[in-house]
Amino acid sequence: MIKDQKWVWQLSEWPKFVYDGKLLAPALAEAHWMHGMLAGKSQTIGFEGVQQIALDALVDEVIYTAAIEGVRFPRELVHSSVVRKHEFSSSRTDSRNVDGLVDVIDDAIAHADQPLDADRLCRWQSALFPGEVSHTLKCVVGHFRDGHGHMRIVSGSHGQEVVHYEAPPSSDVPKEMARFLQWFDDTKPTQKQPQDLYYDGFARAAIAHLWFECIHPFEDGNGRVGRAIVSMALAQSLRETTGLYSLSCQLFTARNEYYEALNSAQRGEMKVSDWVKWFIGQSTKACAIATKNIDQIIEKRRFWEKVQDSALNERQKRVLHLLLDTGSRTAPDGLNAEKYMALTGVSKATATRDLSALVNVGQLCTHGVGRALRYYLELNFREAGPHPAPCVKG
Repeated sequence: MIKDQKWVWQLSEWPKFVYDGKLLAPALAEAHWMHGMLAGKSQTIGFEGVQQIALDALVDEVIYTAAIEGVRFPRELVHSSVVRKHEFSSSRTDSRNVDGLVDVIDDAIAHADQPLDADRLCRWQSALFPGEVSHTLKCVVGHFRDGHGHMRIVSGSHGQEVVHYEAPPSSDVPKEMARFLQWFDDTKPTQKQPQDLYYDGFARAAIAHLWFECIHPFEDGNGRVGRAIVSMALAQSLRETTGLYSLSCQLFTARNEYYEALNSAQRGEMKVSDWVKWFIGQSTKACAIATKNIDQIIEKRRFWEKVQDSALNERQKRVLHLLLDTGSRTAPDGLNAEKYMALTGVSKATATRDLSALVNVGQLCTHGVGRALRYYLELNFREAGPHPAPCVKG
């Protein structure tokens, strides 16, 4: 930090964060438009489709909010925990850390209408560290930090440490958290909300995350708890009890920018338009990715509706399913006879005949000739990028 520059909590205006609504209006309009697109398209895939999107989003949120902190959870383990919880199963996975984080994120979204208080936050943080001790810092969990002095976020070797952030002293945490939680409750979206307490939902989530991270009330787990607060704030403003996209997945992708944006907003002044704008942009990108996923679901449905009357054998159906579900991972350079043989175990003559039949009825298209001949699903071909020649349909 520049000499004599203060952390935001040291300023006389603390904690009155402000942002320029006019400056952020275009970014906010785009974020709300993209979320509206996501919500609208989700209605076209039916209840089961929406449930699957929500489940995948929750799995991603758990995986990536942990990954941002350097904690790696296997997808199959997280998926199993989420499914069991949503099936109201009393059994859990073999990883209490996974189950704990699933519980936290799910509670933040599904019960966003319930008050957020110190006890609830402490239960969230405790759930991240089964056994009542953080293995990262070897500290007791389940309550606000109560050590002496300040908490510092540092990097570098001993004697050459770089201080990235210094939080308020532990003795101030109860007071600071009481003020934060009162603000969070006062600004909760309601139909009778006073104008001076109104915040756009995305801006409120951005400020809530920044404010919580500035206080840094726990010895460990502040990032994960802070992003759970973001999930709760967005669920409140968007009136959703299930999340349709994972913001943490996008934040993980841009994690260097994420750290820089947060760190910049934690010093200097209470005007945080840059931070809020950056946060809104990441929310828009996360919504756009989820919307694209729904578009792919719709395209797959249309594909199967188009081919449902075709006389496909089981081999052809299995390969089409693989191409639809895994795309380039199954055939990164397109499908050829040899790859089809490996997938189905048939002879080259049968593979060629099956592929030609799929081209003739319009389920595959081709590119190249001779040894370079490749077969593509039309939608996968479009996603694969530019080619020197068009894909040829049957």
